[in-house]
Amino acid sequence: MMDHEKVNILLVDDQPAKLLAYEVILKELGENLVAAASGREALEYLLKNEVAVILLDVCMPELDGFELAAMIREHPRFQRTAMIFISAIQVSDVDRLRGYEMGAVDYVPVPVVPEVLRAKIRVFAELYRKTAQLERLNAELEHRVRARTLELEESTARLIESEQRRSMAIAAGKMGSWDWDWVNGDWMWDEGQYQIFGVEPQSFEVTAASVEAMLHPDDANALRHGMAQFAKGTTSYEAEFRVTRPDGEVRWCVGTAAATLDKGGRVVHVSGVTVDITERKRAEERQNLLSREVDHRAKNALALAQSIVRLTRAPNVGAYIQAVEGRITALARVHTILSLSSWQGAEIKRLIDEELAPYFEAGQIKLSGAEVQLQPATAQTLALALHELVTNSAKYGALSTLSGRLSIGWEMQGDFLMLAWEETGGPMVRKPTSRGFGTRSVIASIESQLGGKALFDWRSEGLVCRLLVPLVRQAATPEQDDPRDAMAFDPVLRIVSGSAGS
Repeated sequence: MMDHEKVNILLVDDQPAKLLAYEVILKELGENLVAAASGREALEYLLKNEVAVILLDVCMPELDGFELAAMIREHPRFQRTAMIFISAIQVSDVDRLRGYEMGAVDYVPVPVVPEVLRAKIRVFAELYRKTAQLERLNAELEHRVRARTLELEESTARLIESEQRRSMAIAAGKMGSWDWDWVNGDWMWDEGQYQIFGVEPQSFEVTAASVEAMLHPDDANALRHGMAQFAKGTTSYEAEFRVTRPDGEVRWCVGTAAATLDKGGRVVHVSGVTVDITERKRAEERQNLLSREVDHRAKNALALAQSIVRLTRAPNVGAYIQAVEGRITALARVHTILSLSSWQGAEIKRLIDEELAPYFEAGQIKLSGAEVQLQPATAQTLALALHELVTNSAKYGALSTLSGRLSIGWEMQGDFLMLAWEETGGPMVRKPTSRGFGTRSVIASIESQLGGKALFDWRSEGLVCRLLVPLVRQAATPEQDDPRDAMAFDPVLRIVSGSAGS
């Protein structure tokens, strides 16, 4: 699916006038709008088509929106399809919870605000498009791995048929040949065979028992069974198996054996070729690991972006778009930092430098703290919390005026990162009567997602925010004091200012 391809948006409502209104509102999105006048009609369309977003009326005869959503979610093809409920009546918290359990991503009240509805639909349509692109790329990657594996197997076959290549492989310890006298039990190995097994001809006696003792326990029975088939008329056998060398190293091999029969059809001799394919196996494992890692990172990023879109609130469409874009940009910045470290982690000062870059030239920022490396998940969450603090300060706090100053200090205390954010010199601060969305976002990020603590001190001379971020998950014991107690932040405050907030 290319960027410009349309996606299907299913509109479900039993009132034709409302369906027409939704089509008019969403027409400018340039997507494929499909109207369904009942739940049954919607299900019939879903069984035959892919759908990016479903707009559902809660109150419908025969099959209401909740019931329809539950039926849709049961189908494995639509478990990730975005469903938005539209309700003309006041929806209770219980109904909202029920809707979210059924798979709803949002509610839109009536009367519908066209700009808001378009913005929500646009975001989820684009998420669907990007998800489809990632799935296609993963499929292409898997296809390339299979094709490459086939090429390597064909290359191995050609290697066996070529005597010149065989000699080179023997010299490199990658290929060996052997003969087994079926009648008297005598074995003959060439140099390559000894090299693959990691043994010396002078000290290793080749017998059926000594060879079997070096095979991986999970492969020995299969090989024993395969060789036994020669006595039942089989003339060739091929299998992959593992060899455990005397030094403990495990090598992957592919072996091919062929039997020589006498005039009576009895086996008298078995010859075979062994090829060391350890490097190929390791390459396949690395490729599979990379594929799983790409899929994991993509799903995490999409889930986080979806959470940002779902939870963002704003008084108007412009503010909503600005808030979402700011948070997505903050997420993109930390992803860039993590990618540069191959997703091993991110240094906290780098996160702060990236978020506060526009304000350093004015000399408003003071940083203090040692280098602390954060795990990827911790870095992502902390970056979003810092973004909310910067945004709030730039709008209302110290960073909203050139006279304002911001001090950020951090230190390690055991398995916790202690960070203090202190503003001075800005507009006079009054303690809010209720928590704003930015404050709730910081608290939710630090406490709900990381299991830490976020404290806000709304001093008249400037905000002080104290964050306690656990770097290692630990189970608390009754004998231990809770390190997230407010007093635990006092040492951090002394880092960024001369007095400790209490």
